[in-house]
Amino acid sequence: LDGVYRMNDQGDLMQRIKVPAGVISSEQALRVADIAERFAGGKLHLTTRGSLELHRVRVGDLPEIHRMLSSVGLTGRGACGGAVRGIASSTLGSPHFPAVQTLARRIHRHFAGNPHFESLPKKFKIAVEAGYVGARHLIQDAGLVLVGEGLYDLWVAGGLGREPQAAFLLEKKVAEERILPLLEGVLRVYGRHTPAGKRLKHLVRDIGEATFRHLLEAELAGSPERLPLQSVDGGLLPASDPEAVATLEAPIFAGDLDAPLLRRLAGLARTHSGGCLLLTADQDIALRPTSAAARTTLARELEEIGLSGPALPFRVCVGSHACRLGLAPTREIARQVVDAMRPAARKMTWALSGCPNSCAQPQLAEVGILASKRVKTEGGERRPLFDLYRRRGEGLGEKVAEGVDLEALLKEVMALG
Repeated sequence: LDGVYRMNDQGDLMQRIKVPAGVISSEQALRVADIAERFAGGKLHLTTRGSLELHRVRVGDLPEIHRMLSSVGLTGRGACGGAVRGIASSTLGSPHFPAVQTLARRIHRHFAGNPHFESLPKKFKIAVEAGYVGARHLIQDAGLVLVGEGLYDLWVAGGLGREPQAAFLLEKKVAEERILPLLEGVLRVYGRHTPAGKRLKHLVRDIGEATFRHLLEAELAGSPERLPLQSVDGGLLPASDPEAVATLEAPIFAGDLDAPLLRRLAGLARTHSGGCLLLTADQDIALRPTSAAARTTLARELEEIGLSGPALPFRVCVGSHACRLGLAPTREIARQVVDAMRPAARKMTWALSGCPNSCAQPQLAEVGILASKRVKTEGGERRPLFDLYRRRGEGLGEKVAEGVDLEALLKEVMALG
């Protein structure tokens, strides 16, 4: 529950850090850089849900890591285990994002460490989006999509993994003050009626949407209809000049980041971006200039450190480099895939997952690659095989090739575009 996973049998651990809506302050980023340098070899990883991971930390260092995180208002509580995970958002570039990230922070504060929601059958993922672009609401246990001032569509029971299932629309135009009661009701139905180890999507698949709605209605009957979301915490993002609101992205390949670079970006954010960094769903870092002048200076600074130009939209999980479940060395394969791309293919969205858990969300990319299994060659070497997905409509991507080796996969890539 404190966001810690075992990485291997040699005692290496992963510490995940929750960052609501992917917005982190310069001070918080600097403290995370300190922790990475002291306990994680100076390395960090940006996830597809806008959170942070420290790899290869040791159990004896966890108390100090947690103390240092708490000192700047960060936590890993609920980032693993049967709890409400980090509140994600992928629409960081939207002009409506400030309102979305404020709501995400309030939901985070309500559920993080809340003992009533820490014994769930499995993880529960929530996202708050400023619009339907990217369709990430489809893969959440609960996905909120802004559709009007203070109004959100609520989608539930989505998820990827070995059994992908798109969420269904539970209710349209939910007012903000009804969001927490609705989420609590969904969570209580999930907790009371779902076997251990199963997601909400499994419950809805077993009992059907109609029965789920009936259970939710009964659950809500004895609960407050509204919980005001008033708070002095209006969010981290400062006011911006409307002409300079567009974000600038610093591309971080495969989400792998060195602590010194994070320090440099935190400094730029403090000076030119109101003291905030945005962790994107494509594992890059975005900065939101506070003025047109700040935007010009920030663009020049990013160019000087080699982080200018458009980021390649390519999500990559850590794979066998840092995950016990990983079937493939995703970083190396991702580089080979990039080298094989034609210019037109570089304009598509890409994702590569090192196992069927689909942490890189390949079913939501225009081109998704998933390491589905490993086979033993005649020489005794174990090599991964891949499934290829294409997404062309509004739903999840469809599998167009199954069980291909790396050579065949690269040929498929070269044929695109």
